[in-house]
Amino acid sequence: MTKVGVILSGCGVFDGSEIHEAVITLLAIDRAGAEAVCMAPNIDQMHVINHLGGSVAEGERRNVLVESARIARGKIRDIKEVKVSDFDALILPGGFGAAKNLCDFAVKGPDCTVQPDVARLVRETVEAKKPLAAVCIAPALLSKVLGDLQLHHKLTIGTDEGTAQALTAMGSEHVNCPVTECVIDKANKIISSPAYMLAGRISEAAEGIEKTVKTLIGMV
Repeated sequence: MTKVGVILSGCGVFDGSEIHEAVITLLAIDRAGAEAVCMAPNIDQMHVINHLGGSVAEGERRNVLVESARIARGKIRDIKEVKVSDFDALILPGGFGAAKNLCDFAVKGPDCTVQPDVARLVRETVEAKKPLAAVCIAPALLSKVLGDLQLHHKLTIGTDEGTAQALTAMGSEHVNCPVTECVIDKANKIISSPAYMLAGRISEAAEGIEKTVKTLIGMV
């Protein structure tokens, strides 16, 4: 059975993994007859957001791995313990957690740094020539790692000009893409899709993510 690594970043669009995107990803993997290998870093979130009102919950702390376990139904591993040999392909759902917890792109833009174990696993996936995918804002994380590797590659975050310029500054060739499609870099086995960077409805996000997962598994 094909195993697909899924890097989660918490639980909730504003401070963790976008739950719809994560669940759609897991469902698409299962429907393809593959197995999801969920993982997350065992670190504190950058901050906690009250999703009812959108404000920062002052004084509250949450752990990325513990929160991600909510989505994974407890079946999740500390990314520090995961090796590239544990999966055949790797995907990162979006949500602000990808830009706040897995890296600090939300704060520093192109000058961001990536959480060390996340960066390691992305690098090892590329070096092993295994397929790699990211949706929503998560391609920004890939852009930083791949740019540091000086690997010419193509990515999308949809059509947002400012974010696209940031990816270009980090070394990506940005390709505009509608929400229901994905950008495929065949040479590097990298797939990306805008999801909720553009989606107004869950069905729109699902269409692009399902195509991304199908393409990802098809490259194994």
